[in-house]
Amino acid sequence: QVQLVDSGGGLVQAGGSLRLSCAPSGRTFSISTYAMGWFRQAPGKEREFVTAISKSGGSTYYADSVKGRFAISRDNAKNTVYLQMNSLKPEDTAVYYCAAKSTYSSGRYYLTEYEYNYWGQGTRVTVSS
Repeated sequence: QVQLVDSGGGLVQAGGSLRLSCAPSGRTFSISTYAMGWFRQAPGKEREFVTAISKSGGSTYYADSVKGRFAISRDNAKNTVYLQMNSLKPEDTAVYYCAAKSTYSSGRYYLTEYEYNYWGQGTRVTVSS
């Protein structure tokens, strides 16, 4: 069973920054064969798309709400995906989940949670005003 491990969440003041990481728990799972994404779920709301990156890392896509503030990246050698979050706002408060999508395409990213095969357990981000 593949397990992704999300980490890096915490409490931060508005305007601050956090970097989330996502890596598989097992040695046999290589993210290099997966497109990756980050989603979040705020209290009382449905899970929503945040950002995605293609298998090659050459293509990325962001929700309008985070564009210009968040950056997704991947280091396939370290088998890790990152989400750099800057200029955080209270409305960014949520549990953040990484997800992996098996794909043959090196340049495609995926926007809906139903397309993803594996998920992390989530890491909580709280932004105080």
